[in-house]
Amino acid sequence: MRPAASGVRELIAPVAGFGVTFSSMFRPTVTEQYPFEKVPTKPRYHGRHQLNRYADGLEKCIGCELCAWACPADAIYVEGASNADLPDGGHRSPGERYGSVYQINYLRCIFCGLCIEACPTRALTMTNEYELTGPTRAGLIFEKEDLLAPLRDGMLAAPHPMVPGTEDTQYYRGEVTGPTPEQVAWVAEHRPDDPTLETARAAAGRGAPGPAATAPAPTGTGRS
Repeated sequence: MRPAASGVRELIAPVAGFGVTFSSMFRPTVTEQYPFEKVPTKPRYHGRHQLNRYADGLEKCIGCELCAWACPADAIYVEGASNADLPDGGHRSPGERYGSVYQINYLRCIFCGLCIEACPTRALTMTNEYELTGPTRAGLIFEKEDLLAPLRDGMLAAPHPMVPGTEDTQYYRGEVTGPTPEQVAWVAEHRPDDPTLETARAAAGRGAPGPAATAPAPTGTGRS
C-alpha cells in the first residue's frame, strides 16, 4: 500500500491531477498547415500496408491467412494457391503456397498492427503513408497489386524458380541476396520481354546473388 500523503503533498493532492492541464495552458499553440505543409510521421507510424519481396523478386506472402484471422475488424481477405499449379516449376513465393488474392478494406481497417505481428514471414508491414482517402468506397478496397512493394533494381519479376539448391528456410533467414543466372535464363525463356531482365542480368553477373554460404542466422525479429 502507498503511504498516505502528508504536509504540502496532502494539501495539493486534490488538484495534483490538473498539473498537465495547467502546464499546457501556458504553451504556445502550434497549428500545422496541412496539406500545404506536411509534417513527417514518426518512424513506427502505422500507415498503409505493404507486401514485401525477397531480394530475387519472389513474394514473401505464403497465403497462410494468419493476418486475416488476426484482424479484429475483418478487413483482410486472403486466398492461398499452390506454386505447383504454376507452369514449368515457377514460383511466386518460396515453398509450397503463395497469396493469389489479397485484399485490405480500408473502410474497416483500424490500423492496429495485429496483422503484421501475426505474419510469420514478415511479408506484411506498414508504411508511413497516411493519405488514403478517395471518392468511392470501392476505391478503398486495395488489391494485391496495390499493396505489393515495387520491384527494386536487380529483382526479377515473379513467377520464376527459387534459387537452385535452396529451400524456403534459406529465404526466411535472408540468405538469398539476389537473382541467379539460372533464374534469369528461365525468365528470358518464358518471358523474353520482361522489363526486369536487364537489371536482373546485371545483378546476377556481379557474382553476389544466391544463397550466402556463410551468412549467420538472424537472432532478432526486427521489422523490415
